[in-house]
Amino acid sequence: MSEIIFLIKEAMDGGLVARSLGQSIFTEAESMEELKVNIKDAVLCHFEEDSLPKVIRLHYVKDEVMSL
Repeated sequence: MSEIIFLIKEAMDGGLVARSLGQSIFTEAESMEELKVNIKDAVLCHFEEDSLPKVIRLHYVKDEVMSL
């Protein structure tokens, strides 16, 4: 596997959540810096050393609501 993609969203109760696309990996944190550390740890725990992805891509989605 050359890369793994994580979808990052703001949690309803604060902080951030990250879910990988195509793998069963999920993690959360209070800040982006902490989330990046947690994502790396989760990827290292999920894959064997010989099948680790070369790149972790983060796709941050932010929903905004506007009133007229």
